[in-house]
Parts: sequence; C-alpha cells; structure tokens
Amino acid sequence: MKRTATTILATAALLLAATGCGGDDSAGSTNADGSKQVTLTLNWVPYGEHAPFYYGLQKGYYSAEGIDLKILPGNGSGNTVKQVAQKQTDFGWADSPVLLKSVASGMPVRSLGAYLEKGPSSVEFFTEENITTPADLKGKTVGGTPGDALYATFPAWLEKNGLKKDDVKVVNVDAAGKIAALAEGRVDAIMGFFHDQAPTIESKTGKKVDVLLFADYGMNLLGTGLIANTQTLQKDPELARKFVRATQKSWADAARDPAGAVSAMAALAENEPAPEVLTKQLTLNLPLLGADGPPGVNTEAQWTETIDLMSRYAELKDPGAPSAYWDSSYAAQG
Repeated sequence: MKRTATTILATAALLLAATGCGGDDSAGSTNADGSKQVTLTLNWVPYGEHAPFYYGLQKGYYSAEGIDLKILPGNGSGNTVKQVAQKQTDFGWADSPVLLKSVASGMPVRSLGAYLEKGPSSVEFFTEENITTPADLKGKTVGGTPGDALYATFPAWLEKNGLKKDDVKVVNVDAAGKIAALAEGRVDAIMGFFHDQAPTIESKTGKKVDVLLFADYGMNLLGTGLIANTQTLQKDPELARKFVRATQKSWADAARDPAGAVSAMAALAENEPAPEVLTKQLTLNLPLLGADGPPGVNTEAQWTETIDLMSRYAELKDPGAPSAYWDSSYAAQG
C-alpha cells in the first residue's frame, strides 16, 4: 500500500515545529505545528510532467517552507483555472494559453511562471506513416479538440509551413478520445502534448510514435505553469513566495535526479502511469524547461510572443501586456 502525503510529511512536520517555522493564516487551514494546509490542483490526472511535485513533497521541500501540501488530480487546464478562480484550490498547474483566455474572460487568476518554456503542442502519429516534416501532412486526417489552443492555432501553423487549411482534413475528437482515435486508425495523426501522450500511445499499441512540435516549426506557445488567485496574492503574498520557492527547488532537483522523481511519484501518486511510461514522459518533459535560469523564470518577450499568437489565431480578445496575465515577482532568479 502506498504511503499517503500526510504520512510522508508527519516527520517533517515535527521538525518544522521544533525549528519554530510557521505558515500564514489567510489561505487554507493552519495545523497545530504551525504549517499551512495547501492544495495544488494539477492540469490532468498524474503523469510524468508532475513528478517534480511529488519529488519535492517526498524530499520535504514544501514542509521546510511551512506548507502541508496536498496534490489533487485535474480534469483539464480550463477546469483547474476555474477552481483557482473560485478559490476551490490554493494553487493550480495549468496551460498558459488557457490561462490567457481565462483572464480575458474576467477570471481573477495570474501565472506565477510558466515552467515549460518550450511548448509541448505537437502533431503525433505512428512512425509507419513516414511523416518527417509538416509538408508530409498534406492529404492526412488529423484529430483535434475544438476549443483548445492547439486546435485554434493549427491552421496558422500549417500556413507558416507552406500548407493551406484544406490540405489537411481536421476531425473533431473529444480530448479523452484522441488516443483511441489514433490507435484505431480513425485518424492518421492527432494534435496533443507529445510528452504525455506519445509514451502512453506506444505503451497501449506497441507501435513507435513520432511527432512534429509546433515550436520546432515556427510557433511556440508557453506551456504549463503555476497559477494563483489574485486575491490570494494580495492577501498572502508570502505563502505564494514560499510555494514558488519550494516548487522551483523541486523542479530543479528533479531535473538532476529524474529516477528519484519517478520513484517519488510512484510512491505518492494515485493512478499514475506504469513506471516505464512515467519515466518516458518525464524524460521528454525536462528538455522543455528553460535553459537560461531556474525553472519558472520567464521573460517579457516569451509572454509577448504567446499573447500575440493567441491574439492573432485563437481569438484572445483585447490582449494586454504580459503583466495582465503573469506576475514575475514570485519566481526567483536564483
């Protein structure tokens, strides 16, 4: 039986009490030892991208900041952003393009940093299709989910790579059904996040999967990152600083010890992928981190690029400056 996060943190909590460190009292509940109960809702059910959080949890990085962390599964970035906006969870892990659209619709949320600076948006297909460049998609059938950023920007990505919209037949597929559509041969390829889906598809089908990344062919959208409610940031900025600090350390150290991160996730998560799939997912995920600084530290130029692409191709209305969506003050430069 797996040990729960509460069990893992019990010893660390006693040490925390002995050192006299405490939490703040404006978000979540405070334990008897002074630590703050904090929830993080993921963008989806646990997969390899999330291993650094479990690594930090097991290593005691969050408890060292006075945080008693509970990691919750998600059901899509849109739902995670809504939960943060409605204060149903303290922090969220969500895709940046979804955050932009949510802020534009009036939701009181901000990014505390996008950790995947190279977006995982891609077209995925079996190697046997012999697709090596975007031009090879001509005449193919590609499954996509209406409403997500990949679907919205796909026509522009085709155009950037010398194809017309009608050169590729797009089939509308529910997000949960895309892998099945590809596996069953109903489509030649799917739009998706390659680091999550490709290892899963290979495990399910026994076939090798290749991908074309949007970012490698002229269109990079910032990927997933931390988000918080603006009221939380106003009332308890120190909690956000502590949470981001622990998260940055978790991601930086997990990148140096991926085997340890996989082991931690296997021990603490529920319904996670098989170890070999989890390992592949994390391995594919790590190169998407920025190479020029600590995880989660972004630039104005990166956010401006994503905002501009979403404004031109994904109906982001009245786009503002990066500061309308992202608070750069929480992710330390190291």
